[in-house]
Amino acid sequence: MRRSGLWHPRLAALAAGLGHGDLLVVADAGLPVPRGVEVVDLAVARGEPGLLTVLRPILAELIVEHATLAAELTDRKLIDEITAQLGDIAVTWTTHDELKQQTAGAAAVVRTGEDTPFSNVVLRAGVAF
Repeated sequence: MRRSGLWHPRLAALAAGLGHGDLLVVADAGLPVPRGVEVVDLAVARGEPGLLTVLRPILAELIVEHATLAAELTDRKLIDEITAQLGDIAVTWTTHDELKQQTAGAAAVVRTGEDTPFSNVVLRAGVAF
């Protein structure tokens, strides 16, 4: 067992295995996932775990150069919390339809129990050097 960081074995392996430019999506419970894209389903009940609970440890493990959010996300508190967690990471706002298209090229989608509409974050892996 690890002392800290991601304890979920598949999430830890994904974070370690992503290459520069690879996409990882942290998604609400309702995001449709295209066939062929791996789903790490963490949802246990409505709202559990929430998006922020899952996003925090992923960001602590993964070098992220860019994030994409859907313009349809309107929950101001959640937007503020997501952008606070992202810190200095560049963010692009796009339509939900475009965000769904991006998921087709993702290494994996991490499904949370988040029930706030359009609360999905596409993370593009960076490089440590």
